[in-house]
Amino acid sequence: ILPFQVPAEDRNRTSPFPYGGARFEFRAVGSSQNVSLVNTVLNTIVAEKFAEFADKIEAGANAADVAREALKKHWKVVFNGNNYDEANQKMLTERGVWRIDSGVDAIARLTAEKNVALFEKMGVFTGEELASRQDVLHDHYTGTVEMEASCLVDMINQHIIPSCKEAGYGPVAELEAAVTTLKSALAEIHHADSSMAKAQLARKLRLETMIDIRGVCDSAEEIIPANLWTLATYKELLFLDQHTSTEQEYLGV
Repeated sequence: ILPFQVPAEDRNRTSPFPYGGARFEFRAVGSSQNVSLVNTVLNTIVAEKFAEFADKIEAGANAADVAREALKKHWKVVFNGNNYDEANQKMLTERGVWRIDSGVDAIARLTAEKNVALFEKMGVFTGEELASRQDVLHDHYTGTVEMEASCLVDMINQHIIPSCKEAGYGPVAELEAAVTTLKSALAEIHHADSSMAKAQLARKLRLETMIDIRGVCDSAEEIIPANLWTLATYKELLFLDQHTSTEQEYLGV
């Protein structure tokens, strides 16, 4: 085997853009997310900067000086530490690295003035096309949360509350109040006047309200006897082969 070189640095798996030797990776795409729009955005950004470099070089600037100037100006984005560490996140934010913790807010950046100017300059999207894509993404997020919340309502009404009543104890009042809260939140989303407003309400419902209600459901699961709990537990899901009944056993015949 001929000698070959292996990069000494580790591929930083906490970075959205880890360097993997001869390439950069982009690790920030969600598991269910289509990469087409992501690639479109990245390619547009790179093309615009390459055009800027080319214009300077064709005007007589030294290529090495152009690269050196860009690196010096944007060196703050190069970070090889742990991006998951809260202290590092605070430090990078203070350094001026852009950070958006909310996917809903990130989607809204599609129609930011500088971004619209970029896409129109490169002939990729018009402002109207960006606005429509932003609305579609927000509506998709809201629709997903609506289905999750409606499913939670059904699980509480059809499984958890009946199990508590069958056992004769459990947080029935809290669960019934939770159903009312969920339905009110869904109604508020439906009456919001824009895709952005709906998505913001959906995010609050998903990441705040439903998390709190999940705690009430978990407290019920902890005390209800297993033979009265009609939802699959993590144990049953993870060890399905040990918890599979025949049709006759399931039907009790």
